[in-house]
Amino acid sequence: MKKFTIILLALLLVSFAGSAFAADYVIRIYSNSNSSERVTWLKNAAKEAGFEISLDDSTVYKGDTSAIQLANENKDGDVIFGLNEVRWSQLVNGGYENISVLDWTPSWADKVGEYKYPGKAYGIVIQNILMLYRTDKFGTDGKELHFKHWADLVNSGYKWYRQGRVGGTTNMNINNAMLYAFTDPSSPAGGISVEGWKTLWAYCAKGTYTGDSYGFDALNRGDVQVSTFYSSSLYGNIDAAAQSSNNPLKGTINPENWQLVDIEDGTYYIAEYIGVLDNPKRTDIQTSIVKQFAEWFGSAEVQRAWSEEFDSYPCNVDALSDPVPLYTIKNFALSKVPGTEMTYAEYVGAHSSEWTNIMTNLGFYWADNANPPAEPDWENLDWTTLTQKAVK
Repeated sequence: MKKFTIILLALLLVSFAGSAFAADYVIRIYSNSNSSERVTWLKNAAKEAGFEISLDDSTVYKGDTSAIQLANENKDGDVIFGLNEVRWSQLVNGGYENISVLDWTPSWADKVGEYKYPGKAYGIVIQNILMLYRTDKFGTDGKELHFKHWADLVNSGYKWYRQGRVGGTTNMNINNAMLYAFTDPSSPAGGISVEGWKTLWAYCAKGTYTGDSYGFDALNRGDVQVSTFYSSSLYGNIDAAAQSSNNPLKGTINPENWQLVDIEDGTYYIAEYIGVLDNPKRTDIQTSIVKQFAEWFGSAEVQRAWSEEFDSYPCNVDALSDPVPLYTIKNFALSKVPGTEMTYAEYVGAHSSEWTNIMTNLGFYWADNANPPAEPDWENLDWTTLTQKAVK
């Protein structure tokens, strides 16, 4: 634990001294941000501030789907944090049978900008999906890349890396970015035009896949010219790039031989939120304790310590040490989808299961490039069946 964090927690302990009774109630938390390091850090920090918490690490469950499903099944939760707009829009709009969020507005609600469901949930961490390219001889050899849409990569003439499976939060959000230009609320193909699915298939068919995670390694070796990655680990990976390549990416904050593709649409942001779950088993005093914990965790001081410890980017502007260019990119996750009243994140939430079923049923993201499946007969597909989970 960093020296700053130790000093901070000592100060916060004084601030929350009046809430010492909080340790009498164990706050049950669900989160997909639950690596063993994060869980240990949060338990220790919360204890220092006068709270007792229960949070399972990723050896028990992993991922946003598992976190919210377990909360829904167990019906014992007090706080949920992490997830992203897709899951949060489902939760806030009553998409789960057994869980809902209480009305709650923290003192720092006006510090998180657009990342809020007013009165319900508030942003704590932001990250986004990025498209990167090499500018040296292993890439564009000095040429700048400008696209209107993410999907323009397919006809760019460059060699790119694509993921190798349908599932996973990062994989799904790469798909979200690729499909953004093809929304069509009237389409039976999951609200995406057939042209969009053709384009995503071409992204798979023409892309390179070698088993690397999300493409950073392939770009770092110089195997491909363009790749995709998520923002929260990019700078750390570039810092260590020379350890795994003879032709590494150089220049962490100020790129020397790499750059972000300039995409007019922007990118798909993944904001994680925190909310207080309704739990009829709690007393009023216990509910007050839970709200105090959520207030504490989202505060600028704690989020600054959390972000410095785990290389994340806080929503709370008062928690920012320095602005980071990766997070100044236009965000289309919260743009309204034409023909609907939904943001794109809400649109993704409404159609995500259909998209997963389409990609699974048609065989997207095959791992063996030497044996790709036959391209679908796009004009003669039964979308009603394809948008449903395959019967085994």
